[in-house]
Amino acid sequence: QVQVVESGGRMVQAGGSLRLSCEVSYSITSFKAMGWYRQAPGKQREFVARLSSGGNANYADSLKGRFAISRDNAKNTLYLQLNGLKPEDTAVYYCKAATWTTGPGYWGQGTQVTVSS
Repeated sequence: QVQVVESGGRMVQAGGSLRLSCEVSYSITSFKAMGWYRQAPGKQREFVARLSSGGNANYADSLKGRFAISRDNAKNTLYLQLNGLKPEDTAVYYCKAATWTTGPGYWGQGTQVTVSS
C-alpha cells in the first residue's frame, strides 16, 4: 500500500512563504506524475501544480510565478514552495501520486494552510 503524507502547512501572514512536503512510501519517479491540489472551505478541490516523471512542471495559470513544485528523488519527497501568500490561498493542500493505469491514484490526508490578512 502506497502511503502519501503531506506536511508543512501552518498559519502565515499575507505576503509570507511556506514550503509544503509530500513524503511517499514508494519511488516517486515510478509514478506517471506527482501533483498538488487544494480545497478551500466551501469550494471544490482544484489543481495547483503537477510534476511529471520526466520532470516537466505545470501550474494553474492563476498561480504561476508564485508557487514552485519540485522533488527530491532520493527522499521520495515532493515539495511545493508557496511565495507571496494571499488570504485566498487558504485551503487544505493535498498531494497526489498519479499511476500509469486508470484510477484515482494515491492521495494524502492534506495539510492546512491558513493565510491571515
